[in-house]
Amino acid sequence: MLGCVIHGQDDLRVTELPAPEPGPGQVLVAVRYGGVCGSDLHYWRHGGVGDFRLREPMVLGHEVVGTAVTGPLAGRPVAVHPATPCGRCPECADGRRNVCRDTRYLGSAARFPHVQGGFAARLAVPAEQVRPLPEGLPLHRAALAEPLSVALHAVRRAGDVSGRHVLVTGAGPIGCLVVAALRSSGAAHVTVTDLLPEALHYATIAGADTVIRADDPTDPNWPTEADTAVEASGVAAGLDTCLRLVRRAGVVVQLGMLPPGHSPFPGNLVVSREIELRGAFRFDTEFDEALALLSREPKFDELISAVVPLPEAERAFALAADRSRSCKVLLDFEG
Repeated sequence: MLGCVIHGQDDLRVTELPAPEPGPGQVLVAVRYGGVCGSDLHYWRHGGVGDFRLREPMVLGHEVVGTAVTGPLAGRPVAVHPATPCGRCPECADGRRNVCRDTRYLGSAARFPHVQGGFAARLAVPAEQVRPLPEGLPLHRAALAEPLSVALHAVRRAGDVSGRHVLVTGAGPIGCLVVAALRSSGAAHVTVTDLLPEALHYATIAGADTVIRADDPTDPNWPTEADTAVEASGVAAGLDTCLRLVRRAGVVVQLGMLPPGHSPFPGNLVVSREIELRGAFRFDTEFDEALALLSREPKFDELISAVVPLPEAERAFALAADRSRSCKVLLDFEG
């Protein structure tokens, strides 16, 4: 079977892999679509994500959907929850399984040996990570379930946003899905900033009320203050913007993964304004919520800008990395 393997910086290969045999308690899934995530791009372009560095070849991908081949759901379309928390650590016991200290996550170099990912024609995963799709949800749209879950978790970390003005910095795929998650959570007004007009166009599709070029300080649409802010760009300048524009005693959620090492930020504002700065990492039970939301909203299809056959994976990655031409790019494992 074919799979998409990263060997190092700028070394992405589509190659033959041995077909997996499901073990006890596992389900074999025939993968149809896989979404190219920002972390996949970081492994390709930089050889790592944040502080997680490649130390061996790794199958990429954690946004995968397909058809169950074995188990009670055999023959049915399914989505794969990519996380396998340990269930034993203090975080799992406290209901914070998304920050489990011994989790396994598809296509992640956070541990060694690395956890091989889902960009392969066949994937064997624990049965409890396989979800049947809601009636009427097409597979290509279901491929957004993992990043939408990330967005839903970030909004949950922000607290009650109903009736609030929320600022989102960064209109990449995750930022746009944060907009959609805010809308589903009752936010009254969503303002989005980004450097690229094409990215802001996708934010508007997702439901943004106001979009602003981040490099245009004269734009009259800049809010004087927001109730809540979500930093989804993964750059220190975005966090700076959030902290300066959120109201006193407001909440800022850091969702974007910042560059490795130290990142400067205006820490005195956190003190003098009693701003709550909260991290948001991955997700847990939001996966089922994401599938339900995707089944109700066909507009999510408009955020899928391209579907590329697996043998052309490098073209798909280049397209996904060019935000002037794309939002979410899917690999097609049957194309």
